[in-house]
Amino acid sequence: MSMGRRKGTQPSLWVACNEIRQGPRHRFYEKLNELLREADFDRKAEALCSVHYESDTTPGRRSVAPGVYFRMHMVGYFEGIESERGIEWRCADSLSLRGFLGLEITDRVPDHSTLSRTRKRLPSEIHHAVFGIVLKMVEGKGLLKGRVLGVDST
Repeated sequence: MSMGRRKGTQPSLWVACNEIRQGPRHRFYEKLNELLREADFDRKAEALCSVHYESDTTPGRRSVAPGVYFRMHMVGYFEGIESERGIEWRCADSLSLRGFLGLEITDRVPDHSTLSRTRKRLPSEIHHAVFGIVLKMVEGKGLLKGRVLGVDST
């Protein structure tokens, strides 16, 4: 058998989206997304966050949807990523996580500065309420086990 050699070729200028091969998605994020859709998570998160945003008629770039923002933070939590730059990089690098966020292959992942500004704009009560929705949802499905709540204030 002869050795395969890397060829110095120029990549294609245009690639059709339907030609991009995608492997199997991450099963955990698929199931979590199913639960979030079933619980109408995006609409509830938008309702909680709406008072902290300008109206839709305000000029300028639209912000990241609250559902995408909170999903990105879930990725950071589940994968042990402590920085918003790291969360951005991980989500941009993974086709599976793009699917979890509801982004197309051509969509740009929200950058770390957008995550940071959104985190500062939303008070901690909103974060507690939104993640409370998620905890109620998984508890209602029998997926949450435990009796002790620990809080780390560092």
